Amino acid sequence: MAVGAAALALALTLSGCANEKLAADYTSADNKNYVAGDGSVTEVAAADREKPVEYSGKDEHGKTISSKDLLGEVVVMNYWYAGCAPCRAEAPDLQALNEKYDGKGAQFVGVNVFDQAETALAFNKTYGITYPSILDVNDGSVKLAFTGQVRPNAVPTTLVIDKQGRVAARILGKISDRSILDTLIRDAIAE
Repeated sequence: MAVGAAALALALTLSGCANEKLAADYTSADNKNYVAGDGSVTEVAAADREKPVEYSGKDEHGKTISSKDLLGEVVVMNYWYAGCAPCRAEAPDLQALNEKYDGKGAQFVGVNVFDQAETALAFNKTYGITYPSILDVNDGSVKLAFTGQVRPNAVPTTLVIDKQGRVAARILGKISDRSILDTLIRDAIAE
């Protein structure tokens, strides 16, 4: 009887996991080639933030972007690639906020997880993106740098990094409302 109860409990637990959105995306076999996030927002209080994250990589123009060079500014880091439909959908919102905060304490940096420079540049031209993107496709070092603190599990994922280089917030999936990211940026600048 105890064995039967344990088996039933395990079955119920596993069936609960199967209903999670990420699990459903993973097993859907819809050939979209990415796991979509649900737009959920995770904020980290300043007192609870871990140590600064160090990263460095080359952008689509061959210029090095480093966390050390961005200290003192809020960094909005968006993980994306050109074939990702939610990435294309949120591109206008990201660019609008980039323009709003240009020279006002926030720097936008993309992290392209799949494409080479040619494709990233074509995306930028199509969507009017003016901020740089680190090409992380070859070694994934920028993605790995954040894994110990906050995983950019889905594409797109947007991180707000405080002036000290610490993760302040994460939006997992497409930005559902520009005002949410706007508030996260504004709050991080005000700290």
